[in-house]
Amino acid sequence: MTKPPKGQPRWHPISALPLIGKVIDEGLKAAEDQYRLLLEAKHRPRVLDDHTVERTVEVFSETQEDLWVFEEQLLRWSKTGLTPRQRTEVDRLILQQRRMRELVEEILALADDLKATTIEAVLAKSDFDLGLEAV
Repeated sequence: MTKPPKGQPRWHPISALPLIGKVIDEGLKAAEDQYRLLLEAKHRPRVLDDHTVERTVEVFSETQEDLWVFEEQLLRWSKTGLTPRQRTEVDRLILQQRRMRELVEEILALADDLKATTIEAVLAKSDFDLGLEAV
């Protein structure tokens, strides 16, 4: 089997549905876990450092850029003659991908908000600014 040109996705046959499904489900679970952690950090300033927030933005920006590959794979499969079981699974995964896209956008927005509350950001503020925020 030849590899696709660099930058081009490899489209899989429907026999790869269980593998692709597992990747999508695990990716969504990881994103949900990350979102939950970021929400906790939102209510606890100074818990995260700049590097952690920057890394989160980097990883989920890359994830956002790659979502189209899974969406296109599912779309390609949905246009073929699927068994009822395959159709049900493809439809479920399409919904999972929609949720993943929404969640990644929420993670990126939350991470952007958290940049102002990192340890370094708080330490860089003057006592006056910190006092104003406390009131």
